[in-house]
Amino acid sequence: MGSQLLRTKPIDQILADAEHPEHRLKRTLTAWDLTALGIGAIIGTGIFVLVGTAIVGDAHRPGAGPGIVLSFVLSGITCALAALCYAEFSAMIPVAGSAYTFSYATLGEFLAWLTGWNLILEYGVACVAVAIGWSGYFNKLLKLAGLELPYWATNPPHWAGGPEGSIANFPAAIIVLLVTAILVIGIKESARAAGMIVLLKLAVVLFFIAVGAPSVSADNWTPFMPNGFEGVRAAAAIIFFAYIGFDAVSTAAEEARNPQRDVPLGILASLAVCTVLYIAVAAVLTGLIPLSQIDIHAPVAEALSVVGFKWGAAIVAIGAVAGITSVLIVMMLGQIRVFFAMSRDRLLSPRLSQVHPRFGTPHRATILTGVAIAILAALFQIGEAADMTNIGTFFAFILVSFGVMLLRYVKPDLPRPFRLPFMPLVPIMSIAACLYLMAGLPSATWIRFVVWTVIGILVYAAYGMKHSKLAAQAVDCSPPSR
Repeated sequence: MGSQLLRTKPIDQILADAEHPEHRLKRTLTAWDLTALGIGAIIGTGIFVLVGTAIVGDAHRPGAGPGIVLSFVLSGITCALAALCYAEFSAMIPVAGSAYTFSYATLGEFLAWLTGWNLILEYGVACVAVAIGWSGYFNKLLKLAGLELPYWATNPPHWAGGPEGSIANFPAAIIVLLVTAILVIGIKESARAAGMIVLLKLAVVLFFIAVGAPSVSADNWTPFMPNGFEGVRAAAAIIFFAYIGFDAVSTAAEEARNPQRDVPLGILASLAVCTVLYIAVAAVLTGLIPLSQIDIHAPVAEALSVVGFKWGAAIVAIGAVAGITSVLIVMMLGQIRVFFAMSRDRLLSPRLSQVHPRFGTPHRATILTGVAIAILAALFQIGEAADMTNIGTFFAFILVSFGVMLLRYVKPDLPRPFRLPFMPLVPIMSIAACLYLMAGLPSATWIRFVVWTVIGILVYAAYGMKHSKLAAQAVDCSPPSR
């Protein structure tokens, strides 16, 4: 039993499985494509929506106030430490699955399953929340244009928390299905669409900084930390959601032309660009208007509106719609590639890892993911979605950081195109930083996380343990009974 849970998948076998004709993905992505995917996933809901709650706070935790700048630094450092660990793994094992695949190679099948199970939670909940956020900004843009969709078509049913008479959030479902179609057609087309959107939203973010900076008043930065450093830490745990897109770069490693070079570059470049922009936006936003006037639903656009730039608010709203669209593309891509990798290992149904003969994409996993997310986005309101996404991500980061240390110890001679510096200090610091921010999440989030994990263990015991490809190989290699 114990040997089954701890069995690891050899790296040579992982790479060989990726080249099997039935499951091979097209290698079409360049370093720019991967960087664009990372920026596309990082700049979006976190900076356009969640930053307002992080600054002001809510019933569950204190806000950071202008100290949100430090929160972005704290979250950025935590992600940078984990990103270095991801970069070494991604260059060594350039296949789909991200932290799930890395864990399978180092920590054993059971922990790999739990990692994949929590990545499903991370990406799934994030996609639903992002789709609902997209619908909200889209409706605001329609109102600015003098149009308005009926309330019954933009809210979930009453039994799910929507207003009386509402049917479903149709815009949220429609954008998910459109993104699903793009992802079925091909990864290069998805990356190209994300790349164009990235250029647009980078221009909008720079526009906000340029227009807002001259109106910044230093008086609005006092007090800098109204709730002390505890408010800064609590906010860092929220806005961590704004950074986790770099993880999606590693899920696309199997489709990179030169993964040993381009995946580490894509991870680190996208994280560096976004960290600088986040800090600048946070500084301008908190200096532009007093803390009491920050809107938690559309903080960046509303800040310009409050100081008289109505036209600027409309431009930022357009950028928010574009930004959130690209986040949805990359988050769904990450979800699908995790399903694909787990299916290829037979921990989930093997049908999910079949690749379309023309498009070269895992079309069945894509369609299943898209339909499920569209239904959930249309019918439900996901409370505290960012917290649930973050805790699953923290768990994955911790396992990847530990795994990269373990692999250096047990297999020191493996080729490493990218070597993590300052080993083992960096992964140890990554683990400590993740645990520190996890401690700042509400207790309800921990309870949900434990429940989800227990469900995952039951699913593994009922299906994954029996159908695992490694389990089948162990049976084939066992000596015949006498």
